[in-house]
Amino acid sequence: MSEHDEQSPWSARAWDERYAEKGAIWSGRVNPRLVEQAGDLRPGTALDVGCGEGGDALWLAARGWKVTGVDLSQVALDRAAARAAEEGLDVDWRRADLVEEPVPGGPYDLVSVFFLHVPRPVFDDLYAALAAAVAPGGSLLVVAHHPDDQHTGVRRPQGEDLLFGPDRVTDLLDEAAWELRVVDTPTRTQDLDGQPVTVTDTVVHAVRR
Repeated sequence: MSEHDEQSPWSARAWDERYAEKGAIWSGRVNPRLVEQAGDLRPGTALDVGCGEGGDALWLAARGWKVTGVDLSQVALDRAAARAAEEGLDVDWRRADLVEEPVPGGPYDLVSVFFLHVPRPVFDDLYAALAAAVAPGGSLLVVAHHPDDQHTGVRRPQGEDLLFGPDRVTDLLDEAAWELRVVDTPTRTQDLDGQPVTVTDTVVHAVRR
């Protein structure tokens, strides 16, 4: 995610180029895992990390959350802002590299981190910083691609170490300070060239005591 290495697949330039390839990369719909885990939460302040084109952030905003959406790609953020304006929703969109910059604002009642796969040397510090941004009584929600997916044929971040199970997140959380509400590896069906493929998600929903 470092902006200093413009050739890196985690750089702002790389993500801008990927988004610019198409009019939209993602479906625009809210991620079902967010609905499952946050649908019953009382609205408050939320940080959507890696918000992309804004599907999750806008879903939260429409339900009364005060949302900050952060992403590396300005192209994605511009699309998210345009959609927010069309729908009459207010989201604070910010471009930031959270590997090298502090988490903006906070603390938050919900920190939502979906499919943020970074190299292992920066993983612990980044996810610890995101956990630290959760307010007492607030939720840290992490959803990621599980290592089992590398054998499915679906597109995933390259490199086995980029995919991770729940323990990589829970190992960073002090049990005295966190209630582990959900630690799971649920499966779902995804289309691959017209054929259904079973993929696995890592899901961690922790609440700060």
